[in-house]
Amino acid sequence: MNTSENKTAVSNGNVEKKENLQVGEVVARTEQFIDKNKKTLLICLLAIVAVVVIVCLYSFWYVPSKSKDAADAMFFAEQYYAQRDYDKALKGDGKHAGLIEIADDYKRTKQGKLASYYVGRIYLEQGKYKEALDYLKAFSPKDAYMASQAKALVGDCYMELNQLDDAVSYYKTAAKTKPNDFTTPAILMKLGAAYEMKKDYQSALDTYKSIKADYPATPEYQNIEKYISRMETLLGK
Repeated sequence: MNTSENKTAVSNGNVEKKENLQVGEVVARTEQFIDKNKKTLLICLLAIVAVVVIVCLYSFWYVPSKSKDAADAMFFAEQYYAQRDYDKALKGDGKHAGLIEIADDYKRTKQGKLASYYVGRIYLEQGKYKEALDYLKAFSPKDAYMASQAKALVGDCYMELNQLDDAVSYYKTAAKTKPNDFTTPAILMKLGAAYEMKKDYQSALDTYKSIKADYPATPEYQNIEKYISRMETLLGK
């Protein structure tokens, strides 16, 4: 072995010793930290375990239990809703909970959210637009079709309250959510009407033209030409 190789071996040995010393220092410091903070670390560990236990109990016991109770309560409320007996649907019949109670007590369950939707629809029909907004906005379904319908109803509330900018915003969102031939053209007609009330005739025209272009097999298409003609007249086209 030549002198250069000897120097390299010695150098490598020194590096290894230095690294071993650094590792040893880290291990020693870690042991000292753990020994010094045993109580605090134990408390943190117990806190983490407690949180995990609470989450598991909530997810696998509390929520399913509440969902079952909500489903039982919803059965009778939905019967009254279908019969258009809105007073009993909202407030219950003295024996079974009504939609308002279900919406408030089971708001984290699927049934509680659906109850909010029903309450909002009833209040909208009864002309209680501000109350309807509170419940309809609380409805956040995973189903895109239902979400679209709820947003359109929020738009209806704002139209009745003459808050046209908000109405336009919700109608636009509703129309873009799960577009289909059954509900989207009707929502677009409402959007066009909102633009007309704002005297934004160009946007109304564009909206009506989108129905003509995209939804030819719908009832709204049958009369759309007269809406387009009226907007073009107003715009001087």
